[in-house]
Amino acid sequence: MKYFLLYFISMLLMFSCNNKKSISVKIADKKELIEIDRAFSKMSEEKGMKNAFIEFIDSNGVLLRSDRMPIIGANAIDYLIQLNDTGFTLSWEPNDGDIASSGDLGYTYGIYAMKPGTKDTTIYGTYTSIWKKEKNGKWKFVLGSGNEGVGEQAADNEQ
Repeated sequence: MKYFLLYFISMLLMFSCNNKKSISVKIADKKELIEIDRAFSKMSEEKGMKNAFIEFIDSNGVLLRSDRMPIIGANAIDYLIQLNDTGFTLSWEPNDGDIASSGDLGYTYGIYAMKPGTKDTTIYGTYTSIWKKEKNGKWKFVLGSGNEGVGEQAADNEQ
């Protein structure tokens, strides 16, 4: 009985230590994913939305756009290639996100801002991205969706 109790306590300690380690790894992975989403936004501002989306989309990625069926994989990449993004700047700030316990899937969400080049206005909306970690450790988004309709005051409160 003593040995069983000793074994049980040692296993409990081992699993609780492993759990703490996995929680700290998960927090680091979450921060990394949010920073990747910020880098994605920065690239969109500096090199254009089209270049950023092509760089960060998974080869099987899905784009959800208003009044359209989902655009999937090669069709999503073709759709992006054909876009003319010279008339606006798109940026966003992730509010939060999370990582699956497996460490290979995650999501981010936040507020985006689209600034047309010819108008003195900003259009705000919300977005969410679902991310997958590739075998080489690089994160790519597998689903991207945005919704217009956040008022300027609401967007200011979120940021």
